[in-house]
Amino acid sequence: MGESEFLAQAEATLNAIEAALDRLNDADMTDVECSRSGNVLEIEFIDNGSKIIVNSQAAMQELWVASRSGGYHYRQKDGLWRNTRDGSELFATLSAEVTKQGGAPVVLAPEA
Repeated sequence: MGESEFLAQAEATLNAIEAALDRLNDADMTDVECSRSGNVLEIEFIDNGSKIIVNSQAAMQELWVASRSGGYHYRQKDGLWRNTRDGSELFATLSAEVTKQGGAPVVLAPEA
């Protein structure tokens, strides 16, 4: 995958995560505030002040996630962002992490 293709996919993924969390916040399903600075998406949980950071690493062609549970690296494989260590899918991991840190069940999925 070329750099421009990676950047477009990473941007679309960050936008999808932010849009999904904004919808959940608007529906009072979770209390989060998302902010973007370039290739970094910061998800802050209002009730406890914890954060999840998602950012793209163009040189590595990866998305990185940092949460209370640890750090994760994801690379595109067969159209999905897969964890480079255990093969888990990005949106599934984010759903679990947002649920843990936000205290309410959340399911995130890529936009179709």
